[in-house]
Amino acid sequence: MLTLSNISKSYGGRTLFEELNLTVNHGDRLGLVGPNGAGKTTLFKIILKQEESDGGHIQVQRGFTVGFLPQESAPAGSETVIQLATGHMQQEGDDEHSYHADGGDIPKAKRILKGLAFRDSDFDRPARELSGGWVMRAHLARLLVQEPDLLMLDEPTNHLDLETLLWFQSYLKDYPGGILLISHDREFLNQLITGIIEIRGGRLWDYTGDYEDFLAQRQAQQDQQLAAYKNQQREIARLQEFADRFRAKASKASQAQAKLKQIDRMEKIDAPEAAAATVDFAFPQPESSGQRVATLRTIDFAYGAHVIYRALDHQVEKGERTVLVGPNGAGKSTLLKLLAGVLKPQVGVLDLGLRVKIGYFSQYRGEMLQDHRTVMEEAFDTPRLMKETDVRALLGCFLFRGDDVFKKVRVLSGGEKSRLALVKLLLDPPNFLLMDEPTTHLDMSSIDALVGALKKYSGTLIFISHDVYFIRALATKVLHVNAGRLTPYAGGYQYFLEKTKSDSARVALTASLNNGRPAEVAPPRPAAPVAPPAPVRSHKEQREVAADVRRRIGDQRKHVAQLELTVAALESRQADLAAELEKPETYTTSGRAMVVNADVKAVAEQLVAKTIEWEAAASTLAELEAAAA
Repeated sequence: MLTLSNISKSYGGRTLFEELNLTVNHGDRLGLVGPNGAGKTTLFKIILKQEESDGGHIQVQRGFTVGFLPQESAPAGSETVIQLATGHMQQEGDDEHSYHADGGDIPKAKRILKGLAFRDSDFDRPARELSGGWVMRAHLARLLVQEPDLLMLDEPTNHLDLETLLWFQSYLKDYPGGILLISHDREFLNQLITGIIEIRGGRLWDYTGDYEDFLAQRQAQQDQQLAAYKNQQREIARLQEFADRFRAKASKASQAQAKLKQIDRMEKIDAPEAAAATVDFAFPQPESSGQRVATLRTIDFAYGAHVIYRALDHQVEKGERTVLVGPNGAGKSTLLKLLAGVLKPQVGVLDLGLRVKIGYFSQYRGEMLQDHRTVMEEAFDTPRLMKETDVRALLGCFLFRGDDVFKKVRVLSGGEKSRLALVKLLLDPPNFLLMDEPTTHLDMSSIDALVGALKKYSGTLIFISHDVYFIRALATKVLHVNAGRLTPYAGGYQYFLEKTKSDSARVALTASLNNGRPAEVAPPRPAAPVAPPAPVRSHKEQREVAADVRRRIGDQRKHVAQLELTVAALESRQADLAAELEKPETYTTSGRAMVVNADVKAVAEQLVAKTIEWEAAASTLAELEAAAA
C-alpha cells in the first residue's frame, strides 16, 4: 500500500498542489488526469523520491514494490534487448534500483517482447542501437516481466502502434498488481481503470468508474457547485444591498453591520472552473478538389534491400476519412509519405487529381516551424487573411493563452510545437490532409479541439493514429496495411474490428476442427457412437423433402440475385455521381455540388450495408447447396 499525506509543491511562487492526500492499494487501477501543467508528472516524481515535496510525507508498506515507466528518455547501455527486459527492475526502497532476474524470466520476457512487436532477431541486439521508442518498449517489457505490486506509467502508449497498443491493453487487463496511469488516451483509460484521480485547482478530486463515468460525475458536480455558487452570490447581494441602504440610518445601523458580518462569516463557494474551450468558430475550409484525389500506379518502393511495396495500386476518393492500421513496420508512414510526395518510388507514379492541395503533418513537427518566430507570428504566416480574434481563439483552443502567444518557437516543448503546427494547418487547411500520429503529446482538451475541427473539415483525410477515441470519432474507412498489401474496409473502426474478428474466428474454428492442419489433410474423426437407425421415409415423403430443399434454395438464389442487382445499381449510381462531381457545371449551379456530395455519402452508406447483406445471403446459399449435394 502507498499513502500520500498532505503533499504540497510549488514552483517559483506558483502552487501546483497543496495538502494532497492519496492512498493506492494493491490491485487498484487509477487514472491520473488533469490539464497540461497541473502537476501530474511532478506528483509521480515525488512518489518516486526523484523530487522533494514542500510538505507532507509518503509511506510505503514494507515489501510493496513499485515499477515506473517515464514518458521519455529511458536509458539504454551496452546490454542486449533480452538483457534489458530481464536484468534490471526499479523498485521502491531499493537504493540501487536494480534487480537481477534469473534465467526463468527469459521465456516470459520473450513472449512479452514479441507482444510488443520485437522479432526474435532483435533479442540479442544492443539496446543502444534502437530508436528511443523501441528502447521504451524494452523498458516496458522489463516492468511486465518483473510484475511489481504497482505499475506507474506516464503516457505509456505514446510509442506504440495501434496493434501493439491493443495487445498491451489486453495484457494489462489481466495484470495481477495495481496500476497508476497518466494517459491522454481516453479509450485506453476506459478499458483499464476503475477510478479517476483528477488534479484540478491545486487539489485532488477522486471519482469511481472509467473516464466516461468521470466526465459525467464531474459535470454533475460542477452543475451542483454552480447552482450553490449562484445561490450564495444572490444571498450576498441581498445582504449587501440591505447594509448599503441602511448603514447610514442610526435605527438600522446595527442591523446593517450584522449583515456585513454575516457575509464575512460565510464559507465562500468558488465558481466552477470554465470548461475547456472547443473549436466552435468558422475556420476557413479548403477549395473543393476533383472526385479522384490521388492515384498510386504500380508503385515499387524499398529502403535499400528492404522491400516495402511491390506493384502497389491504390486510389483515394474525395471526402474519404481513412485511418491506416497495421503492425509496426508494415509501411503505414511510408504510404503517407508516398501520397504526400515526400518519398519518390523507385518504380511507378503518383497522379494527383484536379485542384488537389496536399498538407502533410509529419511525426517531426519541428520541421514545420521556424525557431526565431513567436507563436503568434507563426500562426499568422498563412496565405489567408485572418482576423486576430479568430487566430487567438484557435490558439486558445490549443492552450496558447495570454502571453503564451509571444513565446519563441525555439523554447516550445514537443507538445507545444505539435499544437502550433496543428493551428497552422487549421488556419489554412489543404483539401488533401495526411496526418501521422497527430494526437501524440496532446492533452485531452486539445484532442477534443482537433476532433471538433476535423469533423467540420470538408476535404479528404488519411491519418495514422493509435488513439482509438480519435479513430472512432473520425474514420469512415479503414485501410489495413501489412506485408506490402492494402486491404480496405468500407466502414468505420467498429466495422473493421467486427469484420476482422469474424475472419479470425472462422480461421481459428477451421484450424481447431482440423487439429491445426489444412482442411484437405484433416485427420479422420473418431467413430461416432452407433445411433438407432433413422425411420425409413416413403418415396412420397422423400420427394416432398427434396422439393422443400429445392424451394428453399430457389428462394435464396432469388434473394441473392436481387441483392446483386441492388449492389450493381448502387455501384452504377456511385459512378454517375462521381462523374457529375468532375463536371465544371456542377459547381456553377447554386447548391448542386452540396446535393451531389450528400447523395455520394448516402449511396456509399447504402452500398456498405447491402454488400454486407449480400455476403451473408451468399454464405447461407452456399450452406444450403452443400447440404443438398
